[in-house]
Amino acid sequence: MPSPAAPAPPSSPPRPGGGRRAIRPSRRAAAAPSPARGEGGGVAGLLLPGVLACLAWLCGARGPPEPFCPAVLGPNASRLERSCDREQRAAAGIGAWGLSSGSLLDSFPIDPIQENYVRNVRNCIFSIVYPTPFKSRVLLVAVSEEVIEDILDLHISVKETSDFLQFVSGEKVLHGSVPLAHRYGGHQFGSWAGQLGDGRAHLVRVYTNRHGERWELQLKGSGKTPYSRNGDGRAVLRSSVREFLCSEAMHYLGIPTSRAASLVVSDDDVWRDQFYNGNIKKERGAIVLRLAKSWFRIGSLEILAHSEELDLLRKLLDFIIQEHFPSIVPNNSDRYLEFFSTVVSETANVIALWMSVGFAHGVCNTDNFSLLSITIDYGPFGFMDSYDPNFVPNTSDDEGRYKIGNQANVGLFNLNKLLQALKPLLDPRQKQLASQILEEYGQTYNARFTELFKRKLGLLGDSEDDNYLIAFLLKLMEDTKADFTMTFRQLSEITADQLKELHIPEEFWALQDLGKHELFSEWVAMYLSRLDGNKGDSDIKRRRRMTTVNPRYVLRNWMAESAVQKANLNDFSEVQLLQRVLQRPFQRQQAAEKAGYALRPPAWARGLKVSCSS
Repeated sequence: MPSPAAPAPPSSPPRPGGGRRAIRPSRRAAAAPSPARGEGGGVAGLLLPGVLACLAWLCGARGPPEPFCPAVLGPNASRLERSCDREQRAAAGIGAWGLSSGSLLDSFPIDPIQENYVRNVRNCIFSIVYPTPFKSRVLLVAVSEEVIEDILDLHISVKETSDFLQFVSGEKVLHGSVPLAHRYGGHQFGSWAGQLGDGRAHLVRVYTNRHGERWELQLKGSGKTPYSRNGDGRAVLRSSVREFLCSEAMHYLGIPTSRAASLVVSDDDVWRDQFYNGNIKKERGAIVLRLAKSWFRIGSLEILAHSEELDLLRKLLDFIIQEHFPSIVPNNSDRYLEFFSTVVSETANVIALWMSVGFAHGVCNTDNFSLLSITIDYGPFGFMDSYDPNFVPNTSDDEGRYKIGNQANVGLFNLNKLLQALKPLLDPRQKQLASQILEEYGQTYNARFTELFKRKLGLLGDSEDDNYLIAFLLKLMEDTKADFTMTFRQLSEITADQLKELHIPEEFWALQDLGKHELFSEWVAMYLSRLDGNKGDSDIKRRRRMTTVNPRYVLRNWMAESAVQKANLNDFSEVQLLQRVLQRPFQRQQAAEKAGYALRPPAWARGLKVSCSS
C-alpha cells in the first residue's frame, strides 16, 4: 500500500529566500479628581476612599457615590469592588471611560493633510480621519459580554446607553480621542499592490485595562479614509455578521485572534456586486467594533521599505518591539533578528492552529498577516465541511492560491516578504542568520502540526509512526469526503471497543462515512495499537481529553449564512444563538443540537459562495 502523504504541511521544503462632536463626561464626573493612571487608563494606585464609597453605595447607603471611584480597579480587586466599579461607570456613561491613544500620536509623525480624500500618503504611519456616521436609524445587534466586561472594564448595562450606541456606530468620538487610519501596503495574491491601508476602518482608541493589557479599538465599516481607493468605506451586514461571530468563535477555540465587542446595523443603502458578476444589489451598512493588541501587519513594514522611509521603518519596528515583544531587549543590536525569529515561529504556530480546526482564512495577503501572529481581517473565510486539502473558501481566488492545504506555504511567502522589508536594517551577518531562520519555518510548522493532531487523536508520548498515522487518516478522510470537524469529534466520543468491533453507531455519521473506505479497518487497528501505548491512560481519560480539543461546533458557512439571511429580515435571533453556542464549542448543547449544528450540513450548503466583496 502506498504511503499516504499528509496534505496539510508545506508541499515542498521551505527555501531561504473634519472634526466631529465629542462625547463628554458629565459635569459631575469631569469635576472629579483623577486617580493616577498609566497610559490608556490603567490605574497606578488604588484610592481606598473611592472603593469604600462604592461599597457603601452598593450596600444601600443613601445617594449615589462620589465620582472619585477609580475608573479601573486593579487585578486584585474583589468581585464586589469590580461590580460596584462597573455599575458606577455604566451610570456615568461611556464618556467617563478612561481611554487614551496618546502613545501612537506621540510616537510617530502624522499625515500633515487632515482633509479626508483619497491620496498617496508618505512619511507617516497614520492619518487623522474621523468616522462618517450613518444617516439612518442604527440598531445594536449583538455585543460580547466578555469583551465589554473583562477587556474593556465596562458593565454590560452600558450597551443600553445612547452614548455607547453613538460610539460603536461612529456617530460620535469620545472626548480626547483622535481617530486614526493606518497606512500600510502589501502583496495581494502574490503581487505587490502598493499603498493599501485602512480604507474603511478607524482606530478610535487605545485602552490599557485592569490586567495591564493594551488593546487597540477599531471601527470597521465606519466610512472613507485617505486609503479607501475606489471604495465607499462601508461594510455590509452579511460580512459584518461573519466577522463578529468568527473572531469571537476563534477565541473560544483557542486560536490567537482579534476580538469583536459589538455589531451595529443601519438602514443606509450600500451597493455591492457580491460576486463581481455585474449583479449589483442594495445591502445594509454595518459596523463592528473590533479589538486587537495591535493592528500592525507585515504590510505596515513593507510600505516603508518600498518607499525607502528607513528612519520611519526603524522607529516603527522599535515601537512594536518595545510595546509587544517584552522578551527582546530594546537596545540589543540583534533585536530585529530576534523579532523576525519570533514572528516566524508564531506564524507557523497560528497556521498550524488554523489547520487543526479546519479553518481557511481565504485572503492570506501580507496586509492581512499580523506581526503579532494573531488572526485578523475576517473576510471570505471558511471552515471545511468535508475534508479537502484543495478547499478554497473564496470564490474570488480563481487560482486557489489560498486553498487550505497551501496556507503553510503562503505563510512562508509572506515571511519572506517580511524579511525583504527588514533587510535594509540588517547587516550582512544578520541577513544570513535571518535566511537560516526562515529555512527552519517548515520544520517548525510540521512539528507544531504533528503535535496538534496527536492531541486531536488522544496520543500520548512519541512514536516514529505518529506522522504516518495522522497522514493515513487524512488520506482516508479525503477519499471518503468525511466531515473534518465531526470525524475528530466522533473519534473523541466513540469507545475503543466500538472501534475495535468496527461497530459504528448511526449517531457517528462522519465515522460511518470514513468506514466505507477499504483501508478503514487497517487504520483502526493501527490507531488502537498506538492507543495501547499510552502509558497510564484509559479509554475514559482518552475520550475526555480528546473532547477538550476537538470542537463539536464551528462556524460553518451554512450556519453563518442562515444567520445572515434572518438578519436581513431584522431577525437577529440566530446571530445571538450562534454567539452563545460558539462560546462553548467543546460542550454538547441542547440548543445547538436542536438547530442541527452537529448534523450533516444541509444539501443547500453545497452551493454556498463567499467572495472578497464585503
